[in-house]
Amino acid sequence: MPGPRRAVAYGEDGTTLDSDGTGASSTELTLLRRSLARGAASTAASVLFCVAAVLYNDWLLQFVVTTGLPQASSYVSETFAADQPHRLLFGTVELACAALLLAGAALAASSAPWGLALAGWGAVAAFGACSVLDVLLPMGCAPSVERGCPPDNIQHTATSGLVEFTLFASMALFGLAARRPGHDRPGPVAGRWAPYLMPVSMASAIATVGPYLGHPGGQGIAQRIHLVSVAVWFLLLAAEARRTGPLPRQPELEIGDDRWYDGVPGGK
Repeated sequence: MPGPRRAVAYGEDGTTLDSDGTGASSTELTLLRRSLARGAASTAASVLFCVAAVLYNDWLLQFVVTTGLPQASSYVSETFAADQPHRLLFGTVELACAALLLAGAALAASSAPWGLALAGWGAVAAFGACSVLDVLLPMGCAPSVERGCPPDNIQHTATSGLVEFTLFASMALFGLAARRPGHDRPGPVAGRWAPYLMPVSMASAIATVGPYLGHPGGQGIAQRIHLVSVAVWFLLLAAEARRTGPLPRQPELEIGDDRWYDGVPGGK
């Protein structure tokens, strides 16, 4: 036999009220605290992704830090190559960006429903982890300015490939999630833009491989376009994290109502 059904409403100040308007029970207050904590986590994740979007384009530092590397024909990873004077600065920025992505993905995943979107956040976390490896296994030299320096450092090329794979995996997963929205919520906002952003990002990434094929020139421009596209993706992820985190409030809800999911009113 189901227990008694008791109406729960929200006051104008956000507090929960019993049907007689006298206040919420301890269980209801616990649920409200969980909702507020979930909203705070989503807000924090959104901020982290916004900051990561800026840090990921650390090539802009080259306008104020003299690296001696030509922007048009150098890879950004050359700035933290093993023999470069500013490798500590650029490497630290890259690691900070990766840390923000890992933290942001973890916070966003804690509020995500089970399914493709959750897998998308997992791919974002993998992207951050591979970015850490990309810094820990740097290029040995800067091929754009050092004669005889090979562009195809095996270890760094492998980690860079993993970074790109996880990036496009995250776009694809969110894109698929957007095509399969839940019955009570639209698909991911990031996924709705992924089909438009992914071709631009992938084309610019492919345009950077000229030196590996014996045709150097312009790879720096292509890569920087690619990094801007990745920053746009991070901003979309920030919007997605903010959208999925807070639990929607119902004007009135009864315990035992079908809209109760996972012990939280109005959430699923």
